Amino acid sequence: MSLFRKNSDEGVEVVLPPNLGWLEKKLSEKEMDYIWRCIDNRKKKSYKYSLAGNITASNELIDKSDWFFHNTLKPLCRIYSKEFNNIGNSIPVKQSHPYYLQSFWVNYQKQNEFNPLHNHNGVYSFVIWMKIPTKHNEQNNNPISSRANAHLISAFQFSYQDIIGGYRTRTYKMNPEIEGTMLFFPAKLQHCVHPFYNCDEDRISISGNISLNTAKLL
Repeated sequence: MSLFRKNSDEGVEVVLPPNLGWLEKKLSEKEMDYIWRCIDNRKKKSYKYSLAGNITASNELIDKSDWFFHNTLKPLCRIYSKEFNNIGNSIPVKQSHPYYLQSFWVNYQKQNEFNPLHNHNGVYSFVIWMKIPTKHNEQNNNPISSRANAHLISAFQFSYQDIIGGYRTRTYKMNPEIEGTMLFFPAKLQHCVHPFYNCDEDRISISGNISLNTAKLL
């Protein structure tokens, strides 16, 4: 990655240092149908042991014939490499290895539950919101939120440092409109999931990690 320079007035050149980011993708109807089928055919094995928070239920998923990896995730790896950097190149291995879907699971989150600030294993991670039964603005009418400086009830949040070490965040408000939205990001990017209240329906989301398959060579 190289410095990005932007011309400005009065002979001043604006220099933007290279940095990483994340990708947003709205899944197609075909992709969403496939994910719902994966959920319907999910393994009974719990994935809760790998989670940081107190999510009620989490189960492993099977990407049959690697359909989701080849049709959705692998293209996103290429796009990320083009737009930012191929993070896999920084992994200390002697040879080049292909990516693969290391882990893939569904979360069922009930009211009052949350996932604290954490990161993932692997090179890239992703989250997909499948069902959001609440609206952010309505949730933040809760008296708890009225006493807070930030309205974070029913929200997903990335956290990172800027160039001078300042604490920065990017918040995604949980609303039914973002169902089918996927975020694709570096696995080490810190993120958290805030709770929702006064709703008996589950919030359903998908998560997964992409790693280098060191058993194969490119």
